[in-house]
Amino acid sequence: MAGKPVLHYFNARGRMECIRWLLAAAGVEFEEKFIESPEDLEKLRKDGKLMFEQVPMVEIDGMIMVQTRAILNYIATKYDLYGKDVKERALIDMYTEGIVDLSDMIMQLILCPPDQKEAKISMIKDRTKNRYLPAFEKVLKSHGQDYLVGNRLTRVDIHLLELLLYIEEFDASLLAPFPLLKALKSRLSSLPNVKKFLQPGSQRKPPTDEKTIEKAKKVFNIK
Repeated sequence: MAGKPVLHYFNARGRMECIRWLLAAAGVEFEEKFIESPEDLEKLRKDGKLMFEQVPMVEIDGMIMVQTRAILNYIATKYDLYGKDVKERALIDMYTEGIVDLSDMIMQLILCPPDQKEAKISMIKDRTKNRYLPAFEKVLKSHGQDYLVGNRLTRVDIHLLELLLYIEEFDASLLAPFPLLKALKSRLSSLPNVKKFLQPGSQRKPPTDEKTIEKAKKVFNIK
């Protein structure tokens, strides 16, 4: 029997949080080995565990996997969260790319120079309420089903829930005009595995703050 997946990353959301979310939603217990110094990162590189010399890295089923999307694809396929056929998978991939686009904008906001922050916030709010959330609301309205694709839980529902929670942290009023997305958020949050991950004390990471960014810069030698 294979052991638990082991996740190697900094103790923060970053590029690993969506992997944590997907494993948790699939009911998979995992361990984390946090990279806490430049030396920790260098050891992984010297040991040949980082194909492209960067993290996230996940040890799973006897494999050493890097690249976030590849890791997510493997987990989704293994735990039957990737649709029933090639057409469903195409929709899942397409919707996921949109989710990633908006998630990246929100995630990178903390790195924005102070003199550009107000404009960046305005742009994110505009894209959220006029481009991305209307698109997902329209998908739900078009088929009237409980999930985005195939009327059953897939990876894209979990990715969207994660995004909706980030938007709620950013500006909860942005969700107000989208009743179907709010209902989806509530429905997904009630699933036993998801509900457990949302509880205090889980492996879900808190919002990234300035202190976390400064620590990460030291670990990853970012000037």
